[in-house]
Amino acid sequence: MTNRDMSVTEPRLSEQILNEQRMADGRSSSKCEQICQTLRRYIGSGQLVAGQQLPAERALSERFATTRITIKEALSSLEADGLIYRAERRGWFVAPPRLTYDPAIHTHFHQWIGEQQRTAETRVLAHGSELASSELCRWMGLDPFTPLYEIRRLRLIDGRPVLHVSHHLLASRFPDIASAPLASSLTELYQQRYGIGQGGASMEITPSAARGAIARALNLAEGSAVLRLVRVNYDERGGLVDCDIEHWRPDAIRICLDTRALQPLAGKLQQTRRAD
Repeated sequence: MTNRDMSVTEPRLSEQILNEQRMADGRSSSKCEQICQTLRRYIGSGQLVAGQQLPAERALSERFATTRITIKEALSSLEADGLIYRAERRGWFVAPPRLTYDPAIHTHFHQWIGEQQRTAETRVLAHGSELASSELCRWMGLDPFTPLYEIRRLRLIDGRPVLHVSHHLLASRFPDIASAPLASSLTELYQQRYGIGQGGASMEITPSAARGAIARALNLAEGSAVLRLVRVNYDERGGLVDCDIEHWRPDAIRICLDTRALQPLAGKLQQTRRAD
């Protein structure tokens, strides 16, 4: 489908906006709320579909007979709800449904995305040796100056950049990692090349802001809100493996934790401890 096909025809949208405004005239809602209600109806009814670009802010302000400040407020509200997203220097688009992410379920990125009938892509941005930073020492429980190997990657879903991730590997466990296919699943790479299986993990989730290379990679304006996930991974015996620092577009995922998935693992751990 071309951009022309995805665009909203001027007369049809203008007429619908007028009708929506007439419906809202008898209400006490603010102009911003009326705009949100109108756009929510378009998206909910399928008149605006995932990936479709909205008219420019100037055009929307003319059609809704309001200021661009009010339009920006309405669009930001819809963005916070995950209904639309902004691509830097390109405009606003209808967001696809959020992905469901359960931290208790261990699976690699491409498998997880495929299970939700979406298309995943991974691009390697950079990789090389580093010394553990102060933050990494704290998260990973390392001594200062510990050698690590960093792999920075961009993850796309249906062609849209949604995740910037930096993997910080314990260098002593991964000799010659630079020659490995780093765009593939690291989980599978660890197992097949180094015999390191997947065990438990600890996770820290905080709101953050996209800066510099992260903002550019995700097509976000400098300082835009992102969701930061820091995950420290361990092998089956509890040995340290690596630390992943993920920056997600907040409109891309919703986090749902089902602790029932952890109960069988807890039972196995208790049995292992008894056996030891």
